[in-house]
Amino acid sequence: MSHAIPLQPTTRRPLLWAVAFALFAALGVAVWAQVGGERGIAPIASSSDIEVMGIEVDVRAASGAEAREEAWEIAQREAWDRLDGPSLSDSQIEGLVSAIVIEREQLGPRRYIATLGVVFDRQRASRYLGSAGEATRSAPMLLLPVTVSAGTQMVYEQRNPWQRAWAEYQAGQSRIDYVRPAGAGGDSLLLTYGQTSRRSRTWWRNALDQFGAADVLVPIANLRYTYPGGPIEGTFTARYGPDNVYLDGFDMTAASPEELPDMLGRAVVRFDRIFELALADGKLRPDPTLNVGTPELDPVLQRLLDLGRALQARDRAAAETASQPTPESGEAITAAPIQTPPPENSVALYTVQVATPDAAAFDGAVSAVRATPGVRNTGIRSTAIGGTSVMTVSYAGSIGELAQALRARGFTVQQGSNALAISR
Repeated sequence: MSHAIPLQPTTRRPLLWAVAFALFAALGVAVWAQVGGERGIAPIASSSDIEVMGIEVDVRAASGAEAREEAWEIAQREAWDRLDGPSLSDSQIEGLVSAIVIEREQLGPRRYIATLGVVFDRQRASRYLGSAGEATRSAPMLLLPVTVSAGTQMVYEQRNPWQRAWAEYQAGQSRIDYVRPAGAGGDSLLLTYGQTSRRSRTWWRNALDQFGAADVLVPIANLRYTYPGGPIEGTFTARYGPDNVYLDGFDMTAASPEELPDMLGRAVVRFDRIFELALADGKLRPDPTLNVGTPELDPVLQRLLDLGRALQARDRAAAETASQPTPESGEAITAAPIQTPPPENSVALYTVQVATPDAAAFDGAVSAVRATPGVRNTGIRSTAIGGTSVMTVSYAGSIGELAQALRARGFTVQQGSNALAISR
């Protein structure tokens, strides 16, 4: 006959500790998996040299080395012509070249076929080109390259060809000041596809401040794999700003997975042109609603506050003088406090604590407080999404009147000596 054997306390306690240890270990692995692993591609260092890419050459000669040398000279002349430079000899042009970029090449016994890029040193070439191509650059723009494939949206969650194409792009000559995160560590948690659909300026400002950017650019690559090893169709969309504003779009096709990096590289160049055209048209201006900044008091209110502090200091000095002992009596004389009624319609500064469980609650509370009758100005002292944020409110009236006005706006108000706590 079977029967159950109850666990003694000494037996149960080690079992509970083992379960707890296993849970903490699993939690640690889960947290590490969110930020660890193979992720992150460091962007290449950008230079301000002048690049001319995509020059195709096909040269025959007595040997492969001679064909390559002649092809490089042809590429240098063609690159100089594309820049509309003045007429120079081949040796002069060669003296302006700082590098030859080999995008693709095939070297035979007597033939050289390649796609080359020529990089001219800006300092040496500027004497011939003048200030051509130099224009005002954009404000720092945070880059969020989104890959859409097989029903998933990915930014920096793992390494991908679209991220690599932007990391390897030489952006020094572009008019767009790209801020390209590496995507390692916490970048994959902060910069996600879900971030592009958020409209809260507070959320965006926190993300942009992490990277020193003024606004955001979102180049989206929607890749469709027709069949394994077959063509890859790409639909590319350029968006920008916290409101995900549409700029332009285009389509490209790679004949095979091996040609995908080349297609994405050409797509990056085309995106850069789209962003530069938007900048020239005045569309790529940083959203002014993102400039939260440090709240400043109105000058009139600041003068009232300074006057109040001066009056308080004078009253304290008078009270201290009156409390000093007189020679006749040797006793302290306490002056009666001066009761000065506040001027009519005076403005006072109060502290208001706001329960902000999410970004929408924060935005709604700030807007409602600002729209309260009698409120002259507001400032944000601290933001705590999921907790309690703190505001400063300039109000024409007493703190009790401010509490009544906020209750009329639908808030639950708790009143302190010189502060209020409100919630919905």
